[in-house]
Amino acid sequence: MSNTNNDTSDIKKAAEQADSQRIEKNLQENKPVDAPEELSEEEQTSFINDELRTDK
Repeated sequence: MSNTNNDTSDIKKAAEQADSQRIEKNLQENKPVDAPEELSEEEQTSFINDELRTDK
């Protein structure tokens, strides 16, 4: 269940903290849309334990 009051508050906080210069820079970059973005070691998280997979 979601609480719409909290959702609105979170959206409002995000909008207030948005960095317009960073957003503009990100929009100007010519990143290939179909290529995966390189992740830092911290961002590389295995969501599926390969030992538990049954689809192999």
